[in-house]
Amino acid sequence: MKFDAKIPPRSFIVGNDVRFEMKDCGSLTLATDEQVTFMTESGAEYDVARKNWGFYATPSLNGRLTAFGLRGVLIRNSITGRYFVLLVEKGREPDFEAYLQQERCEIVTWLDSSETLDGLRQAILQNR
Repeated sequence: MKFDAKIPPRSFIVGNDVRFEMKDCGSLTLATDEQVTFMTESGAEYDVARKNWGFYATPSLNGRLTAFGLRGVLIRNSITGRYFVLLVEKGREPDFEAYLQQERCEIVTWLDSSETLDGLRQAILQNR
């Protein structure tokens, strides 16, 4: 693993109706079969693992991720039409809803239950 810190962090403005500053703090390079864990102050965890073919972008959506205190969700930005998979800290859903309204995004589906994921799988298989 190699981390290149940006000192000072690169700042840039993002957002749709409400503009705010983001800070790019650095770049992390993982070798094959290396993993890093990101943590929140409340103890929620998020792993990213590098493989020779790419990345595991999340732990299992309906297993370890939920056990780590995060909920996967597929959203769509209604302005750009772009889709995103986000991770919402359990208990922070009201903050997330406010963010969705601020950025004019909509929830397509939560990705944190086996029932939902199995339903998506079945719908995709039926439409092939």
